[in-house]
Amino acid sequence: MPVSILGVPFDAYSSYLRGAAQAPKHIREALFSESASLNTELGVDLAAPGNFVDAGDLQLAGSPGEDFAQIEPGATALLQKGTPIVFLGGDHSITFPLVKACHQRFPDLSVIHFDAHPDLYPEYEGNRHSHACPFARIMESQLAKGLVQIGIRCMNSIQRAQASHYGVEVHEIKDGIPGVGGKPALRVEGPVYLSFDIDVLDPAFVPGISHWEPGGLTVREAISSLHALRAGIVAADIVEFNPVRDNSGCTAMVCAKLLKEIAGKMLSAI
Repeated sequence: MPVSILGVPFDAYSSYLRGAAQAPKHIREALFSESASLNTELGVDLAAPGNFVDAGDLQLAGSPGEDFAQIEPGATALLQKGTPIVFLGGDHSITFPLVKACHQRFPDLSVIHFDAHPDLYPEYEGNRHSHACPFARIMESQLAKGLVQIGIRCMNSIQRAQASHYGVEVHEIKDGIPGVGGKPALRVEGPVYLSFDIDVLDPAFVPGISHWEPGGLTVREAISSLHALRAGIVAADIVEFNPVRDNSGCTAMVCAKLLKEIAGKMLSAI
């Protein structure tokens, strides 16, 4: 069963800089660049027949509200084909409608979230669907039986209260990363949605992000933690890559690498 990718070029609910809507195009260019192959570290060749399908991008051309409303049905249509999917954002607001779509198919869904920020605000700057709020919407809507957050290093009292209220399992970066440096690997039973915000990585490795939060994971630490996961990933997203700030193209290549390793994890089922 192939892994599909679907671009979700939406960044209207970003609170600081726009540009993440341009990311799917740049990730694809890096993914198919002749400078690298489609082999993954887990031994899966995404170029092999039947392993990988590019489903294009959602066509979004209306108002922010209209476009945001199209994300869930667009994802649902692809999920009905029964293949695992990696969604290419876009800002982090897209995770709420994407998880809504996945929950319809996988009602026992859990969420694993890599990020510098918890994104648990009840609302942000008057917008309940801001990219700072998707996990508050997910948990209050009971779309996930559990939420695990990894790499957090920017958590205030409001978001700590929210995490406590929703029973979120938070792995702050200062306390170590599951599956890295002797920390036990994360094990989650049942279907899992993986949300990977690129700013969980240190901006030294990924300058093409809107919110620079120094002191993040290295690319190797992130890949090691992903490889160590004991979880059945049915869908994932890669979000918050902003090509406007990626002058060297380095961040696009990191996103493509993570895409390959997530897809490889889906296909190897280990």
